[in-house]
Amino acid sequence: MLTAGLVWGAVLGAAVTAWVARRIWRNARWLSARARGQDHLAELGRLAGGLAHEIKNPLSTITLNLRLLSEDVARHHDDEHRRWGRRLESVQTECDRLRTILDDFLRYAGKLELVPVPLDLRRLASEVVDFFAAQAENARVVLRSSFPPEPVACRVDERLMKQALLNLMINAVQAMEDGGELLVQASTQRGEGILEVIDTGRGMDADELGRVFEVYYSTKKNGTGLGLPTTRRIVRAHGGTLRVESEPGKGTRFVIALPLLDTGPA
Repeated sequence: MLTAGLVWGAVLGAAVTAWVARRIWRNARWLSARARGQDHLAELGRLAGGLAHEIKNPLSTITLNLRLLSEDVARHHDDEHRRWGRRLESVQTECDRLRTILDDFLRYAGKLELVPVPLDLRRLASEVVDFFAAQAENARVVLRSSFPPEPVACRVDERLMKQALLNLMINAVQAMEDGGELLVQASTQRGEGILEVIDTGRGMDADELGRVFEVYYSTKKNGTGLGLPTTRRIVRAHGGTLRVESEPGKGTRFVIALPLLDTGPA
């Protein structure tokens, strides 16, 4: 009886937190729709503080206690405890999903503070490719890279630009549910440093292509619709552009273009 009461308490607490999260999430979407073309980042920034206060701390506490409770329940091997274990696992999954939503939202709505330095995009892309190799392999994706012999020197915030490139690579792998090929390449074109992420996934039709950078738009079941808008925001903060080309059944190509330095990295 004590275990059942603890489990129900955990489930109820998580459910209340989820309800609060979804209420605030709907308000975030409404505010974003109102503020497009206005000062929407300021409004979202204020909302982000409220989200952090209302959700993040209690959600962390609930998540920790769910894990501890799951460990206690797992010590018993009868059917009733296994049933409670499955319920706890389901609630834990929802809590993890809410944390992902919150983290993505805070990244999008938060203030970008760039610390740009002269950097060779070949090195930046190579490090991201190396980091991502295991994830690509697990998804049955062949990851390749192509870099020119000469430096591709741009002034960028290394952390943020790596995040932008990684977002594109994650998006590409998710578009290749049955595996495929992913190419990351750097080049220089007409005074710009270019980073390209090309996949052999399902591609996008005209409607999807027109909405791909729209906040909260996602074709993925559990997507938040903030990854690509965040990526474009990072690129634009660097004075660059992000464009996409796609065709159903033929894959997608994302192109980051950044102002090129006259001299190489220090």
